[in-house]
Formats: sequence, C-alpha cells, structure tokens
Amino acid sequence: MWVLLGVGVLVLGFVLRLNPLLVIVISALVTGLTAAWAPGVGVAELWAAAVATLEAFGKAFNDSRYFHITWLILPLIGLLEREGLQERARIVISKAKAATAGRLMLVYLVLRQATSALGLTSLGGHPQMVRPLLAPMAEGAAEADGPISDRTRYRIRGMAAATDNIGLFFGEDIFIAIGSIVLMVGFLQQAGIVVEPLQLSVWAIPTAIVALMVHGARLLMFDRTLERSSSAAEETEGSK
Repeated sequence: MWVLLGVGVLVLGFVLRLNPLLVIVISALVTGLTAAWAPGVGVAELWAAAVATLEAFGKAFNDSRYFHITWLILPLIGLLEREGLQERARIVISKAKAATAGRLMLVYLVLRQATSALGLTSLGGHPQMVRPLLAPMAEGAAEADGPISDRTRYRIRGMAAATDNIGLFFGEDIFIAIGSIVLMVGFLQQAGIVVEPLQLSVWAIPTAIVALMVHGARLLMFDRTLERSSSAAEETEGSK
C-alpha cells in the first residue's frame, strides 16, 4: 500500500498549485522508491530504483517524441499574437452584426466535431486555435453591444476552451483509427468480448449528436446570459 503515497503527492501538489510537471515527476519517483522499499533494503537499492524510474521516463519520452513536434508551433503563435493577431480577429468579428459569442462557438463546435470525426484532430486545439482566434473573436462579438467586464471576458474564454474540448472528445471516437477506439477494442478482447472497431465508431455517433445538441443549447443560453449581463451593465451606467 506504500506505493499509493505517489497518488497522495500528486493530489497534494495540485491542491498547492505547484508546477504540474514537477509534481508528476516527484510522484513517479515516490511511487518507484516505495515500490522498491522493503525492510532490509539499502541505499544502493533505492538509488537503483530511482535511476530505473528516471530511465522509464526517458524511454517513454523517446518512444513518443513525435508527439512533441506540435510544440514547435508555439513560437509561431507567439509571434502572430505579438503582431496583433488577436486584435485583428476581434475587430473583424465585431463588424459582423449577426455574429454573437454563442453562435460563433456553435459553428466552431460543429466544425471541430466534424473534422475530429474524420481524424483531423490537429486542426483545432487550445494553443493553436482557441487562444489566438476563437476566444478573441468571441470576445469581439460580445463587445459589439458595448464593453464587457473582466468576469464576462474570462467566462467567454472558458466557454471557448470547453467548446473545443467537447468537439474533440465526442468527435474523435467516430474515427475508426483513433487511439481510444483501439484501446477499447483491446480491453474488450481481453475480457473475451470480440468487437470490430467499426462497431464502436458507429455507436459513438449518437453520443456525438447528443453532445452537439446539449452543448449547442448551452451556447445559445450563454448568449442570453451575456445579453442580460450587458443590459445590467448599461442600467448601472445609466443610474450613475
């Protein structure tokens, strides 16, 4: 049971809001050391366990190094933001009178879910789409009726991030070659249940449709919330 101390370290680190990467590494080291510890085990054995844990980290990083290629886009996004990408996106969408924050995010939800269902999961995402484009455009649409508060601005950003998550999560399971489908097929086969990947993909479609409808309704309701907030702000300014 001592190996569960690693979970405790993980929870404590997140509660204290420490660096997540540092917390995970320390938690893994604690788990590796407690798994190797036993009465009579010396310092040399514990040191060997720590080295083996770090070697496992290095091997996992090396085996999945192609995943880290996506980080190369971050300097490009930073350069675009420095040159005013967010401001231009906000200005462009604010000129579209029919656009609202909820409608804009609803369109993005449909596109995100459709492209994820085709396996194009990299077309969206928080760093490359939500932060530089979707969130500023949604803020610009909300600012078309007047200035918005910081609280409203953060709510729009949170809803934009949630929209991307939901579109990806429920759309990617429709794609037959996604990792989650392969994982479920393997797990079921170990339990003696033989299913084809296509069967799981087909049964993911109703869930994706329901998710689209539910979150789409939330986005339209979010528009009404923004309208009420804007009206309340105008009344407050008028009373002053």
